[in-house]
Amino acid sequence: MQKFFDKFITSPESGAIMLTLSQTIHDEEQIKEFLKNKGFLCAVTEIGGNSSYPEFQEKITHSVISASIKCGIIKRVDKEVHAVLHAAEEAKRGFLVVSFSTNVSLKVGIVRKDPWVTVAIYGQTAGHSLTNHYRIGLGVMHI
Repeated sequence: MQKFFDKFITSPESGAIMLTLSQTIHDEEQIKEFLKNKGFLCAVTEIGGNSSYPEFQEKITHSVISASIKCGIIKRVDKEVHAVLHAAEEAKRGFLVVSFSTNVSLKVGIVRKDPWVTVAIYGQTAGHSLTNHYRIGLGVMHI
């Protein structure tokens, strides 16, 4: 597994994407440990709901900022919160591309290695239970 991680996790972007793609807690913990050993800071959060409600957009933003502060990725200071906010907004634009009401289940990976912070969002969107689509969004911001 170490060789795989060394080959494919080379940046905050690839680290955040790999965290979101992990399917088990064991795999997620292995990726987090690898990232920490390479000097990255990281966090994961999961969110679900209906994308048509403005509260859901806010729910993603608040969850990303809260996880980032709780896990020590950022401090509660303007420029760091601002950077994570912009990365999250960019990732949401890539993930939430449908114009109709959809149920959403997503996983968010947040990774920092100065001077960059990355937010990756991966999960399912569905207008109906028979129409699930997997999507991914990525946002990167300079701190």
